[in-house]
Amino acid sequence: MHVKPKQLILSAAILGGFALLAFIISNNGPSSSRPAPMGKPVLKVSSQVIEPTRYQYQLSSFGTVQPRTQSLLVAQVSGVITEVNPIFRDGGFFNEGDILIRIDDRDYQTAVKVAQAEMLQAKLSLEEEKARARQALKDWQRLGDGEKATDLVLRKPQLAAAEAKLFSAQANYEKAQLDLERTRIRAPFNGRVKSTMVDLGQYVNGSTELAEIFATDVVEIRLPLKNSELALIDLPENYRGQPVDPEAYPNVTILSDLGVHEKWQGKIVRTEAAIDENSYQLYVIAQIQDPFAVTQKDKAPLKIGQYVTAQIQGKTIEDALVVPANSIYQGSYLFVIEDGALQRRNISLSFQTPQEAVILEGLNPGSELIVSPLGQVTSGTQVSVIKDKDNTQTAEHDTDGLPQTSATDAANLTRQNP
Repeated sequence: MHVKPKQLILSAAILGGFALLAFIISNNGPSSSRPAPMGKPVLKVSSQVIEPTRYQYQLSSFGTVQPRTQSLLVAQVSGVITEVNPIFRDGGFFNEGDILIRIDDRDYQTAVKVAQAEMLQAKLSLEEEKARARQALKDWQRLGDGEKATDLVLRKPQLAAAEAKLFSAQANYEKAQLDLERTRIRAPFNGRVKSTMVDLGQYVNGSTELAEIFATDVVEIRLPLKNSELALIDLPENYRGQPVDPEAYPNVTILSDLGVHEKWQGKIVRTEAAIDENSYQLYVIAQIQDPFAVTQKDKAPLKIGQYVTAQIQGKTIEDALVVPANSIYQGSYLFVIEDGALQRRNISLSFQTPQEAVILEGLNPGSELIVSPLGQVTSGTQVSVIKDKDNTQTAEHDTDGLPQTSATDAANLTRQNP
């Protein structure tokens, strides 16, 4: 077969082109460019240097307002109620000695007159018996021949009987007067009516309950304390009547949110004698003077049975390490900065509130505490302290090219405070 020269030249050109293309491809393959490895990320945080400070414990508690003096008003005589004071209504205020109720006293006035007449008759009988006794003595002196007269001759038994009858008549008269006085039901102290049980025209007897009343000078609030808090307060103990200086009683601030927010100042005046069997806590008793704003016109009166919260003044310590409560994790550890790195410190607490905590062990004075919220971090992580108050900055790059992330961005683990 004869091949033309033109075909040979074309074939050779094609083969040469393929060879050249293969050479170019083999010498110009794709190359990957990788950036230089970056440094470790730096966590941006806010910090606070912890120094010893003077600190006073403020214990929180709660309770309900109860009257110190509360009485059940009971009738002591029988009769129909003929008059009711307008203040004798639920919630009414009264003063000591005010007549709250009048009971029909006509029978008792008659009884007083009868008892008075009997007393006067007894006095007359006594005087007559005294005269007989004097006459008997004169007769014996005249006819007795110098012998000693017997008591019977001198009428001493009869005289004693007359005196006893007078004493009895006087007692009956006083009893009749007392019953008459008891027809006027008087207030035993300055107070307030909690509830009434009777009204005008009702018949009552000597045991009928008329009203429940309480004094308005002082109220008491029963406040529980945790066992761990007992060492943090100087509790008043009036042992066997030994006097306690009222100035030494711990101060207490009572907070009321009934209608308007009010603050009342009081004192812890005593403790209960035993631990409560249900809560296993010790209760202390706070007292508030003038709780119904009788003299403090700018305050809303407290209500009996009202729920209140209390802030109790505790002991003062001089060298306390106080940290923000939100810097503590799971109630057992926190983070500090050492040599530019984050370090975990296990701690134990002496006292904690929702805002702050007092460290008992695990933190040294002068430590730089991380107060930013942290998530799942490990000791040794490099940190950078934020100079301003903003601890919620987003991730950014410094001029040195190292990425920096705020502590808030790193908080991917929920912190559990006690």
